Amino acid sequence: MTSSAARKAKDYTDSELIALYLRDQNTIYFNHLYQRYKGKVFAKCISMLADEGLARDATQDVFIKVLLNLSKFTEQSSFSTWVYSITYNYCIDMIRKKKKIPLIYTEDIGKVSKEPEVDIPDSVLLEMKQERLAKVLENLPPGDKAILMMKYIDDLQIRDIGDILGKSESAIKMQIMRAKHKAQSIYDDLFANDPIETSNT
Repeated sequence: MTSSAARKAKDYTDSELIALYLRDQNTIYFNHLYQRYKGKVFAKCISMLADEGLARDATQDVFIKVLLNLSKFTEQSSFSTWVYSITYNYCIDMIRKKKKIPLIYTEDIGKVSKEPEVDIPDSVLLEMKQERLAKVLENLPPGDKAILMMKYIDDLQIRDIGDILGKSESAIKMQIMRAKHKAQSIYDDLFANDPIETSNT
């Protein structure tokens, strides 16, 4: 492949790069996908794993999974959402193995706990000081932490979160509401003697 063709490859869409790689098996096409998304994948890994070394290893493993499963990508969602899904599931699996805890799915929670009747305003989370919010997130179960990060830090739409987790939009909305209730409860336990301090105070 010539240098001029290599430069042109940078302008290809994700779908074009995937099609070219699957057709020609030329790694330069996949390398462009890797360069395009490695930063985002690493940022997601380090935000979930809170360890730079683990995050670097996880990033490499995620892209190995992406490469091995590239032919299975059906474009029902965007490539970025698909990569995010692989990253999310890989990191959750690492967290579960490290802590040796089961991943509790929304369906299971609904069978054993009462549905929250009133949603918590987004401002309750958004107005927490960054260091307090980080402490709250660290004390949340991995699945709840991840879905709140997707919604409020990664700014993903409900539809995209549903694609990543393989759930309906209504199920995602309910899971976010449950996670916010848990976050509020954890905040109350950790900072019961202090009022909510906003970043503007």
